[in-house]
Amino acid sequence: MNGNKRIEKGIPISPSLDPIINLENEQAKKGDSKKRMLTISFYSFLIAIATSLIAKFLVLLINLITNLSFYGKVSLLHSSPADNMLGWWVILLPALGGFIVGLMAFYGSKAIRGHGIPEAMEQILTNQSKIKPTITYLKPISSAISIGTGGPFGAEGPIIATGGALGSTLGQLIKISHHERKILLAAGATAGMSAIFGSPLAAIFLAVELLLFEFSSRSIIPVAIACITGAAGHHFLFDGGVTFPMPDFAFPDNPSLAIYTGIGIIVGVISVGVSKAVYIIEEWFEKIPVHWMWWPAIGGLVVGVVGYFAPHTLGVGYDNITNLLSGNMGIQVILSLCLLKFVSWSIALGSGTSGGTLAPLLTIGGATGSLIGLLILQFFPSAEISIPLTALVGMAAMFAGASRALLTSIIFALETTMQSNALLPLMGACVASYIVSFFLMEHNIMTEKIARRGIKTPDSYKPNVLEKFSVGQVFDKDPLLVQDKKTILEVQDWIKTQEIDDDAACIMVIDEKEQYKGILNFTDLLSIQDETNNKSIDSILQQPYLINSNNSLLDAIEVMVQHDSNILTVEANNVVVGTLSLKNILSVYKSEINDELKGRPHISLKRKLLKIAVMGRRYTSKK
Repeated sequence: MNGNKRIEKGIPISPSLDPIINLENEQAKKGDSKKRMLTISFYSFLIAIATSLIAKFLVLLINLITNLSFYGKVSLLHSSPADNMLGWWVILLPALGGFIVGLMAFYGSKAIRGHGIPEAMEQILTNQSKIKPTITYLKPISSAISIGTGGPFGAEGPIIATGGALGSTLGQLIKISHHERKILLAAGATAGMSAIFGSPLAAIFLAVELLLFEFSSRSIIPVAIACITGAAGHHFLFDGGVTFPMPDFAFPDNPSLAIYTGIGIIVGVISVGVSKAVYIIEEWFEKIPVHWMWWPAIGGLVVGVVGYFAPHTLGVGYDNITNLLSGNMGIQVILSLCLLKFVSWSIALGSGTSGGTLAPLLTIGGATGSLIGLLILQFFPSAEISIPLTALVGMAAMFAGASRALLTSIIFALETTMQSNALLPLMGACVASYIVSFFLMEHNIMTEKIARRGIKTPDSYKPNVLEKFSVGQVFDKDPLLVQDKKTILEVQDWIKTQEIDDDAACIMVIDEKEQYKGILNFTDLLSIQDETNNKSIDSILQQPYLINSNNSLLDAIEVMVQHDSNILTVEANNVVVGTLSLKNILSVYKSEINDELKGRPHISLKRKLLKIAVMGRRYTSKK
């Protein structure tokens, strides 16, 4: 009997095993993967077109409802609610809008409540990216009603949620994997952001930081195509100029950079307070002895009261952002946007009405940055800082601290203003705000809601260990070998005489011509203790799927799951070279974890110094 024979050049594969070899399948698999990416990219393109049209529809609907509510006219042109002449009646309008949204949530779908991104994240993490199709039309309509009646929200949150719902719906109608459905959801969501602001690069980073939870070409390419299409839709359907124009400024010197970074620290602290306040208010509403359907109306009533005294807090407020970035806004208006806009927005959002977070955070952050900048110039007139730039820095830092979307915040500020000289101040402020938020708050404004439901979001995007290693690096090159004519009893007796590795999972079976026939599972073999052990081992012979040594361990896992097997036969150049078991794969994980936990230095300074000392002594002794 052959026993523990080492495989050196490989064992030829028996012709009878041709149906399970599928050597060409590996190349086909790669080809199919490329085709799938192109297919998903095409779907993303179509979704982006549809989302851009929906974005235009949403903006027009907001304009229509705003004009009807505050001015009593039918018009699709933009009008600011801040210029209304309704007097005390303005208090009732947001409450009426909240009441309608509550009815829509109760009779339509509760999922329209909130700003949409946490809900999308929840569906990605827990429900295979499946969002109810009704959200596709209920979300934009409810948001238009909420914003059009004075709600202190932006249009970007609802369109992100709507685009995500559209992508998810398409992903549920066609036959694709849940990972591909996640890509379509992210593509729709980010296409919406790109269509509203014309910021495709920031939208891509938003997908990576808040939706995809990964960074791979198969995900990024379809999302990038969707974002580019959304940006094209922005230039075609909206004003193609700079989203938030602001005056040019010189490249800041080092002392100014330090000031802007300091502003980021202050705004970071405030962003933590803003984020926590939203959920504290949400908890307050949950304690009110009134059905949740009425909460948006109560929140709307507060919005109306605040809006009566501070009209600039009503509605979308993109004009406020532009005015802040111009540096021409009065101190009283800045203070009202800092404090009253926050009160109005946080209570409205906490009540569960339909609206977004991005525009309010940008407004509050921009006003805070402007206020800090004015105070600095008041006490230090010689400080070479720009008030428009302090507003931009505050705006981006607020979003970075609240959402922890660091790169999105920086790129968004650059794309929407086209101010390249702002890069270093933005980086300093946003990084500072992020660090402060990271240490003062466990979750961010996007993840806190789902974290309270026990849902954990990934906090890092490490490369997949299974993709880092190939099968050829891990597999067992020295399996036990037996001939196929032996009986079960003979093999069992032979095993008792062998020194078997603890990691051994199987025995490889060959025929008289030393061609590969299959494997014997170790556990199954040893469990046979009756009269059947006199049968030939052919009766319990298994033929696991063959996998090429060049394939990744991720491919191997997929094959194992597909064929319900914990062991594969490894082939290279049409010969069997060994086996791959689940234990082999787990050993890679164990090794990676141990290396990470050790965290020891690879260069010893002490050893280097001793080496230098020895060389010095040798040199001096020669002298």
